[in-house]
Amino acid sequence: MIIDFSALSANNIYHTLTQTIIPRPIAWVLSKNPQGVLNLAPFSYFTAVSSNPPILMYAVGQKPCGEYKDSATNVEATKELVIHIASCDLADDVTQSAATLPNDQSELDLLDLDVLDFDDFSLGRIKQCKVAYACKLHKVVEMGELPMKLMFVEVTKAYIDDGIIEQDEKGRSKIDALALDPLARLGAAEYADLNEIFTVSRPK
Repeated sequence: MIIDFSALSANNIYHTLTQTIIPRPIAWVLSKNPQGVLNLAPFSYFTAVSSNPPILMYAVGQKPCGEYKDSATNVEATKELVIHIASCDLADDVTQSAATLPNDQSELDLLDLDVLDFDDFSLGRIKQCKVAYACKLHKVVEMGELPMKLMFVEVTKAYIDDGIIEQDEKGRSKIDALALDPLARLGAAEYADLNEIFTVSRPK
């Protein structure tokens, strides 16, 4: 089957992409609006972009009312956010945090999650997540007819649970991916776990 994207609606393109570019990591973004209300929301159009500087990117769309989602407007206003990597046992919480709420209501009021201080960063981190990145806004790029905002953010520090990290023989950090058990996004309402890890040596 050949699919001509020029003949598809934006909705059909979305479903084709999200069911074939799989699995995708999920950025669970904690932000705060200028009034101090915390927002927590997941985004699976998410990736690492560079390591020097350490830049991550997540894409944010609009609410049904046409406004951009809080994970864009809050970060543009305050310039700071925390991106979490959720484990599979948090799948229900991640899904529930995708609900559209009024700007003055926090998803954290509806979820059984704890927020801890994140060193000296202005925002806390979710206690139940084994990985969290404190980030500052780097650049915003708006694109598309819908449109979308690509949020490029720079990592200033990371929290990694002691139980999933060790040093290898070269002194580099080694993350136990199965212990992290990251939640991965598929299409529709489907998620996946890692299940198994295998190694294939790269050519020299």
